[in-house]
Amino acid sequence: MAEFDPVWERIAAHERAFFKTHGGRWFTYRIEGEDLLPSQTELAIPRSDFELAYPLLPVPPPKLNKFVRGPAYVWAILHDPRISAGQW
Repeated sequence: MAEFDPVWERIAAHERAFFKTHGGRWFTYRIEGEDLLPSQTELAIPRSDFELAYPLLPVPPPKLNKFVRGPAYVWAILHDPRISAGQW
């Protein structure tokens, strides 16, 4: 999804920065290929899960539970102002 490319670039640019889940849990992440690896879990979240969530934005946190792996992390990253850049 070409329109998602700039969003993924912002996500990659903030690798190792601190983010906060809706529940108040702080985490960082690293990017390996097309996967995002949060610091608080062994879970690898593929870029494709972020792309699935993207058209739904903005979305309440529970709504992502059925669509993506690591919904708390996906929600926190996509709703952070550094990533949303005022677009949603």
